[in-house]
Amino acid sequence: MGKDSKPKDAGGKGKGKQAGGASDDSASKGKGKAGKSDGLGTCTYVKARHILCEKQGKINEAYKKLQDGWLSNGDKVPPAEFAKLAAEYSECPSGKKGGDLGWFPRGKMAGPFQEVAFSTTVGATSGPFKSTHGYHIILCEGRKN
Repeated sequence: MGKDSKPKDAGGKGKGKQAGGASDDSASKGKGKAGKSDGLGTCTYVKARHILCEKQGKINEAYKKLQDGWLSNGDKVPPAEFAKLAAEYSECPSGKKGGDLGWFPRGKMAGPFQEVAFSTTVGATSGPFKSTHGYHIILCEGRKN
């Protein structure tokens, strides 16, 4: 097969994107070596924090605090402040560590979580999105190959 012979819906098993504000096209094309225009799809590892809630209302409440404090002004959420909210709201064991997931490779996290983590720019916070584990918000802290 030629380089460009993939069908348009080559996403395979993916169930569609649910991240608010994430660039859906670059998330799906960013797997592998394609999508070099913004550099988001080319990294192998991401360092991230997250907040996980079972209920959508609770994650929306946490996101509203992020919006009121930083996002509505166009500011980036400081990792220490994100960590405080993760400790308060997250239902994941990582919440005790400020939501810190450390560095993880592409392929370790499932479905929508990986797509959002690898498509969120460094320093940026994703909008709330749903995965098989519940509702998340991600703060991307770094990328490397």
